Amino acid sequence: MSKNTESLISQLLDAARAAGADGADAGMSRSEGTSVTVRLGKVESSERSEDIGAALRVFVGKRNASVSTSQLDSDSIAELAERAVAMARVAPEDPYVRLATAEEVAGTLPEIDLYDDAVPAVEHLTETATAVEAAALSNDGITNSEGGSASHGEAHMMIATSNGFSANYKRSSQGFSAVVIAEKDGAMERDYDYSAAVYGADLDSPEDVGNSAAKRTLSRLGPQKPPTGQFPVIYDQRVSGSIVGTLASAINGAAIARGTSFLKDSMGEQVTSAGLTFIDDPLRPRGMASRLFDGEGLPVARRAMVEDGVLKSWFLDIASATKLGLTPNGQAARGMGSAPSPGSSNFYLENGDLSLEALIAEIDEGFLVTEMMGSSVDMITGDYSRGAGGFWISGGKVSHPVSEATIAGNLKDMFKAITRANDIDMRKSTAAPSLRIDGMTVAGS
Repeated sequence: MSKNTESLISQLLDAARAAGADGADAGMSRSEGTSVTVRLGKVESSERSEDIGAALRVFVGKRNASVSTSQLDSDSIAELAERAVAMARVAPEDPYVRLATAEEVAGTLPEIDLYDDAVPAVEHLTETATAVEAAALSNDGITNSEGGSASHGEAHMMIATSNGFSANYKRSSQGFSAVVIAEKDGAMERDYDYSAAVYGADLDSPEDVGNSAAKRTLSRLGPQKPPTGQFPVIYDQRVSGSIVGTLASAINGAAIARGTSFLKDSMGEQVTSAGLTFIDDPLRPRGMASRLFDGEGLPVARRAMVEDGVLKSWFLDIASATKLGLTPNGQAARGMGSAPSPGSSNFYLENGDLSLEALIAEIDEGFLVTEMMGSSVDMITGDYSRGAGGFWISGGKVSHPVSEATIAGNLKDMFKAITRANDIDMRKSTAAPSLRIDGMTVAGS
């Protein structure tokens, strides 16, 4: 962070104290990014963005309030702090929300590789977007394009508290994608592929991504509706992270404290298939969601949330931990528009031993899901229903494309019926290998 940014966050905390706050914490984010979109070989857009935002949380006795702003001149900072304190004074008392103590905050920060200082020029992004689209369009049967795109961004984050904690880090990200169209018998299908990473060196090649987007699009031509019944469902690793994300929501400490999760009474019990371990790892080098400290300034650590199928931990911030009579575990997340709350970092299900082909080969009739849309998930009961597309499996082989399908089940049963493949993509912040879940309900929409 620049000296100017450090000065701004100090001004926020000083203004909060001057307005009558007993304590305060503040977060600040300064981000910038460049993106280029190309369609049919011509540049459609080239954009540059630079943003700065700040969030201030103030405490007056046992009351608190949070505000955010992008106006950071001296007068606006003073007005923001006064408004926050006025809001806190009329807020209901909350005995669970507080600042981290000096003993709780991170004393030393880990060194994690999160920033690629090789910043691509606009010309390079243009060449990449052009190359990924051109590779897709070079495939026979591709008739049109929605474009190729490439982008690069970086962000600087800082958190400081009125009781002396102050730390910051910066991170980068970049990626590219292509979306193309194919047509058969008057019906058009579209699909895409992309590559994204913290470091440019970790990206796939534009040619591979473009050809994959074309292959995916062509494979979708001539889709059918699936039969209705109970079948094994395979979530391709492209979409399997959604299952991991749903588990993260189910073991979020805020939901547990409210009693609004179907896993609220499951600590120490088997909640997934035996042998499955779900890890939250904020310390992963080049991880898309790695961080040096959590949203309240607490130290972070790699943690097994579910181990060998047994639930071991909740995602906790200070408030939810206090409500549950537990110790905060450094898993508070913070956006610039909200107060800290529990959340995952790099959350993933450990890789399995079987190939995707082996999972498919064991299925007589089933559904390989490669696309999901819509969502009806009841986190209180675990009832689950989502729209899906992909491919029908028959006789242990992929048979034909499927669209307009619905898959349904109950998450309690689904988590205990998971078999893993070995194809995880660890560049994603929420990741899993392809997953087979037996006994799900499949229906044509």
